[in-house]
Amino acid sequence: MSMKKLAAALAALATLLTMSPAWAEIGRVRNVVGDVQVVRGERTVAATSGFRLEQGDVVVTGRSGRAGILFLDNTRAAVGPGSRVSLDEFRYDRARQSGSFVTSVYRGSIGVVSGNIARSGRDNMRVRTPTSVLGVRGTRFVVEVG
Repeated sequence: MSMKKLAAALAALATLLTMSPAWAEIGRVRNVVGDVQVVRGERTVAATSGFRLEQGDVVVTGRSGRAGILFLDNTRAAVGPGSRVSLDEFRYDRARQSGSFVTSVYRGSIGVVSGNIARSGRDNMRVRTPTSVLGVRGTRFVVEVG
């Protein structure tokens, strides 16, 4: 194998290893107040500080529940009371500090301080609601769904 082919193969392998696969940790619950649960597939689990989140998880807060979340790209999110937020897609390349991040807010609220993914390119981070899609370009924002 030539050196060029070897270098290309190693670069491709490094990229694959630094991307977050669908089943891998995408972030952690930092703090919990009140009733907060995570729905993962058919299971519902009480969220606690340090709980590892995965792509596809749904964070559900009770009437007085709140959760703080820190994602691998340094995005910080605060899920407010009475919320249902789905972590639909999260892919992050640590080496390039880029990826894609899609969440859906079905009800309640989420406050976000965006991290590396939103800063890496237009529309790399999106928030869906029942009536719209928000493209994030590296900022702080709050989304409320009644």
